[in-house]
Amino acid sequence: MELCLVGEGAIARKHMAALKRIEGIRVPYLVGGVEASTQKFAEEFEIPECGTDLAQGLSFPGVDSVLIASSTPLHARQAEAALEAGKHVLLEIPMAESLADSERLCGARRQAGRVGMVCHTRRFNPSHQWVHEKIVRGELKLQHLVAETFFFRRTNTNALGEPRSWTDHLLWHHACHTVDLFQYQTGAVAERVSAQQGPAHPELGIAMDMTVGLRSAGGALCSLALSFNNDGPLGTTFRYICDNGTYIARYDELVDGEGKLVDLSGVSPISDGFELQAREFLAAVTEGREPNASFDQCLPAMQTLDRLERCF
Repeated sequence: MELCLVGEGAIARKHMAALKRIEGIRVPYLVGGVEASTQKFAEEFEIPECGTDLAQGLSFPGVDSVLIASSTPLHARQAEAALEAGKHVLLEIPMAESLADSERLCGARRQAGRVGMVCHTRRFNPSHQWVHEKIVRGELKLQHLVAETFFFRRTNTNALGEPRSWTDHLLWHHACHTVDLFQYQTGAVAERVSAQQGPAHPELGIAMDMTVGLRSAGGALCSLALSFNNDGPLGTTFRYICDNGTYIARYDELVDGEGKLVDLSGVSPISDGFELQAREFLAAVTEGREPNASFDQCLPAMQTLDRLERCF
């Protein structure tokens, strides 16, 4: 696979670190948003060519796939351009900032006949995979997923503390992870939804705190708390309260309700969710099949986010 990487920010670094561990994937071109940081990123990760023009990256000789890890408002437009150019697309979440754009993107993928996959990395973290396999085998029944997504971002900066040219969103970006995960683990779209948001930031214009509630047809609940006001470690913690145990997942690590580490070696010899995700994309392209977390599979999460937004 000859893959063009789009984006030179914090999340692009995580993807690039994973890609370098996979035999069969080469990144010959980087498309960034800022020339100086794009050049610096390319030098650090030994990417031969780089620039700020997406069209140039898409037309670079040999490139057959694109990984889009750019600013959220650019996701849908850049993914459409890549599909129109005949490329397979691995797209960071959210796939778009609206349901209408998400639906249009799914249509563009079907018309292009290419693989389209969303980076819902939680589906691939060994911690969540372990729980998923237990649920599928009937060994666990989810009763309540309690998630906390906390950041301290009272200024418009990214995870590296650098200024952003765009504004992040708790619902369409950060809640997207948990909404998709809950529906993935329960195997169905949430039957009932509710949401509340706190006051908007006077300069950023976005809600800085939010609560989301979901209920599956089978009765499982999801309670999600989100904040850009929390002073402390950033990120998301998931507590799976099940009929046969409680498990707490944080990225690739899983502990039980007493804090005892769960052995995940039986899930995969690879312990990194980003790498497992990229390997699934490579396999789907190579085998000509639909990947886990395809555009179509992830559209229900965008439909649920649209329903939640209507609660405000």
